[in-house]
Amino acid sequence: MALKDEIDGILSSGVANGDVPGVVAGVTNGEGVVYENGFGERTAGGGVAMSPDTVVWMASMTKAITATAAMQLVERGKLSLDSPAGDVVPHLADVEVLTGFDGDGKPVTRPPARPVTLRHLLTHSSGFSYEIWNQNILRYQEAMDLPQVTTCQNAALLTPLTFDPGEGWDYGISIDWAGKMVEAVSGQKLGDFMAKNILEPLGMTSTGFKLTPDMEARRAAIHARVPDVGYVDTGLVLEQDPEFQMGGGGLYSTIGDYMKFVRMILNKGAADGGRVLKPETVATMSVNQMGDNRVKLLKAALTDFSNDAEFFPGIEKTWGLSFMINEQDAPTGRPAGSLAWAGLANSYFWIDPKNDIAGVYATQLIPFADNKSLPLNLAFETAVYRNI
Repeated sequence: MALKDEIDGILSSGVANGDVPGVVAGVTNGEGVVYENGFGERTAGGGVAMSPDTVVWMASMTKAITATAAMQLVERGKLSLDSPAGDVVPHLADVEVLTGFDGDGKPVTRPPARPVTLRHLLTHSSGFSYEIWNQNILRYQEAMDLPQVTTCQNAALLTPLTFDPGEGWDYGISIDWAGKMVEAVSGQKLGDFMAKNILEPLGMTSTGFKLTPDMEARRAAIHARVPDVGYVDTGLVLEQDPEFQMGGGGLYSTIGDYMKFVRMILNKGAADGGRVLKPETVATMSVNQMGDNRVKLLKAALTDFSNDAEFFPGIEKTWGLSFMINEQDAPTGRPAGSLAWAGLANSYFWIDPKNDIAGVYATQLIPFADNKSLPLNLAFETAVYRNI
């Protein structure tokens, strides 16, 4: 009861203080759910309570599930981590590195020093970047009249690399391309492949790229905080009949469903509905796979969507096959070697194999790394470690 009471107090106070319009959070170990609850409202002022079955946009928490799909195909010999990705998706054989802009503002590019691989894509060491945190990609989109990635239009993926593959780390559309690779070798839409091979075995019945009527009825609005007004519904809902299913950020889900996914990782790929990954695959995904490259501060270029963002500044962070890894103990109590990431609307998760514990936190609020929601998430995590 101490764990429940403490977390309930922290999260309910966060809502009462106006830190977030509503929040859901859960904790699981390898055996099952340890904690889950919700506070506040699905839509500010709407009168419908946030609850563990509330459907939220998981945004970039989608990436770990897309990576799992890709690694299932690596296990089956259909994909290779280190062969040229362009052998599977031809566009990736022709992608170039952006070196600047000429006097007329037109982009200048050159061929990359080496081909992009699936390992590069899954570790964000490919050179692809998001416009949200990269001014040059934003400028390129404007110069070439390209849409932003959240439109789920294929043209949004036609941006160049910002460095040679393997020679840095930057956060971007890499996992969207990994999703395209899954589709190319499986002959299925990404969501269909996920449903059969991941979601159904895990019993994730409220997860998908397309909102079913039942999911829509439980969906929380994505809010923005407006000074002197409060929270307003942005009306943001991803295109439900998209040109491509966004493997980097398109899934809707619940914390209950997502805890089933992180519990599978804690259990080294095992699930009640059948094995999802081999233990050795989970081990490979859970250690640094990008050499000497390190995760860096994400400097916001589109401040309506994100603040500057970095988890645990001063702590060395690497990347596995779609998880951030803290290489030193974190101040919350999270030990070195834990796995984590987040979603644009201020959703967060971590997986701690050492202590057999994982947590999921979700509100629906932009910009990312909100200066009230992120500390609330860290307080939630800290409370978990005080009580285990």
